[in-house]
Amino acid sequence: MFALYITHPQVRIDPDVAVPKWGLSDIGSARARLAAESAWAGQLRRIISSNEVKAIETANILASASGVPVEIVEGMHENDRSATGFLPPPEFEMAADWFFAHPHDSFRGWERAIDAQTRIVSKVEAILAEHDPQAPIAFIGHGGVGTLLKCHIAGRPIARQGDQPAGGGNLFCFDLANRAISCDWTPMESWKGESRKG
Repeated sequence: MFALYITHPQVRIDPDVAVPKWGLSDIGSARARLAAESAWAGQLRRIISSNEVKAIETANILASASGVPVEIVEGMHENDRSATGFLPPPEFEMAADWFFAHPHDSFRGWERAIDAQTRIVSKVEAILAEHDPQAPIAFIGHGGVGTLLKCHIAGRPIARQGDQPAGGGNLFCFDLANRAISCDWTPMESWKGESRKG
């Protein structure tokens, strides 16, 4: 059976609000609602969310399809970038490039990529250790730590080459039985679900 890691879609950017408090934009909400209409959304038996507003909003929309409660788990947040606060998009992209290219170092006080990876992997593994492998599950979170998780599951070094496409609202799928990635980053509203059982 499958597990999904889903990143929140587009957000309402407000430089005067702390990034973890940002909510979804109208486009992001619309995309999440479209994804909730997919057959796979109704199959979910657990939905685990980061404690950031944009992730919770995404999770609640997806949960409307299956009726399962959203479980908010501390420690699944995006890599901590509070040391710099909001960075304009061009500057942020350069910072993100550096973050992934130097996983054992901190960019101007940011959480190191290696530490963020250890954190997200430990949280996901703890949840899956007591999860029914026959029950589809989705983790709702963020592009940075999602990429770090994907690198770990794939057995690859930390690198931005594994990052999601721009815009957010993407998912990757992995098998609960063998932890093999079965679907690379795909827009959440476009994914058709697993093509096989198991």
